[in-house]
Amino acid sequence: KGLLPALVFLSERRRGQLAALSIAAVVIIVGVPLWWKTTETYRAWLPVSQIRELAKLQLQLSADVEVVFARGTVTPEQQKKVPLTQTQEEDHAIDEDTALKYRYETKYRTATIMEEDALNKPTAAEADLSLHVLSESPCGSLVIYVIPESSSLLPEDVKVYIGQRRTVLLRVAPQMRTAKTLEQLLHHLQPHIKQVLRVMSFSHADITAALSDRVRFHPGNKESIADSMRAFKSSPGYEITFSLLNPDPKSHRLHWDIEGAAQTYIQPLLTKMSPVANFSIDSQTLHYAMLGVNPRFDNTRSAYMLNADSLAHVINPVEARLGSNAASSNPVLNFLLYVPDAYHSPLYIQDQNKQKVPSNAFHSPRWGGIMVYNVDSYYGPEAEFPVDININMAKVMGVFLAQLRLLLGVQSSPPPPGFLVAPCGRTGLADWELDRLMWSRSVENIATATTTITSLAQLLDQIGNIVINDNIAEQVSSAVTSLQLAVAELEAGNLKFALQFSKEAILASEKAFFDPSLLHLLYFPDDQKFAIYIPLFLPMCVPILLSLIKIASEARQKRREKQAKKD
Repeated sequence: KGLLPALVFLSERRRGQLAALSIAAVVIIVGVPLWWKTTETYRAWLPVSQIRELAKLQLQLSADVEVVFARGTVTPEQQKKVPLTQTQEEDHAIDEDTALKYRYETKYRTATIMEEDALNKPTAAEADLSLHVLSESPCGSLVIYVIPESSSLLPEDVKVYIGQRRTVLLRVAPQMRTAKTLEQLLHHLQPHIKQVLRVMSFSHADITAALSDRVRFHPGNKESIADSMRAFKSSPGYEITFSLLNPDPKSHRLHWDIEGAAQTYIQPLLTKMSPVANFSIDSQTLHYAMLGVNPRFDNTRSAYMLNADSLAHVINPVEARLGSNAASSNPVLNFLLYVPDAYHSPLYIQDQNKQKVPSNAFHSPRWGGIMVYNVDSYYGPEAEFPVDININMAKVMGVFLAQLRLLLGVQSSPPPPGFLVAPCGRTGLADWELDRLMWSRSVENIATATTTITSLAQLLDQIGNIVINDNIAEQVSSAVTSLQLAVAELEAGNLKFALQFSKEAILASEKAFFDPSLLHLLYFPDDQKFAIYIPLFLPMCVPILLSLIKIASEARQKRREKQAKKD
């Protein structure tokens, strides 16, 4: 009678053990993998190895230079050895992760009959135009025509003439005439070619300044990047806003043809700079807009003066009224025309030496420019207020055009002694100036894109629970491919394609970096995950673990009893 309850107890005990083992097996084999798979963070594949290669930036800039000898500049013996090609390279280590190499491929040849006819034009400007018509040089290249010392194209005190295109006229120096061999002639010619390249092509100072986002400069290098700090950073587009400030509408009624003036003076420059960026222009008129600084009356000049020290306080009060274009993320270049009221006229800006600024204007780095336009001559003794005033837009746009060039990064340093630079013409920008800007912008875009994409890769590597969607991976891969193509095109000397690929790289890299799905706050950190999962899993896991521990202890106890019986 006592055997049946014992058997029932053993079967129930055995059934409980099997149930605990079954539940544990289901949790371990099915539950844990299923939970792990359904809660894992999706991370698309990224080209990490290629990004690491781009982190160590090795840039090579290649420029093609063609030196053409006109009749009378080389002897018959020297002429037998041309055409000739020479290659020069310069290596510059910027820091441990950035290195630059400049490669100049110089081709020497004699002028053709048509080029000789062009060089016989009465003026250097006409010769420059004729040579341009004969053959248009590609972006980033230069053609230097060596002309005899007796040529009438250049004045006596000018040894180098830089045209509007990519053509240079170089007068033979006296020491070149003494050269007997071609090697000696080229040896004397080389310093002049390097001087021309520093003016018309990329310079080491410009390229290192373009790397300012990537390289930390030492204090001694700050002077070399002063010009770059004035210009806006490279951007796919810019917004240009012209504002007319009329603080006293009761005194004068202003009329300005800003649409026609922008079309005549500004649009040709923007059209020529279209490979660099996209531009949009708008205008506005602000009434009762004051500068926010009280000018000081100068009795000796019978005029109101704005000191250079007070110009920094002019912008903030005015900027609050300018408004902003919320629909665009592009940088805004502000150009303000301020017409002082009748009680503060005339108003002049004076520099730190207490001298009047000839343009009566000033510009603020990476912001814009302000010009003061005096109309006190319209106030006669019998004037009826408000006085109708038509603004001289040619005078105003001449100042704004010069400021626009500076703010967009077009360098306008004075030429070396003996150099004569042709006026820019109607477009306001010479071809070689555009090339020089494109060199800097290409390098700047590549440096910015590599920094952005490297920072993104490091961020995603450090924070493992950020989701990397397929579109992010596509943008990163696109940026890496465009960067590789831009570096290759720079090395090949294809400046136009290098700039285009660098723009695509910076667009793709910033689109990936600022994607909203990469916000870390959208995902739970580890401590919050434990706070969520412990109340769910702990009540279920504790009985299972206790049962498994009990089953393991009973199994060890049975093993000891069997061993004792055998002994």
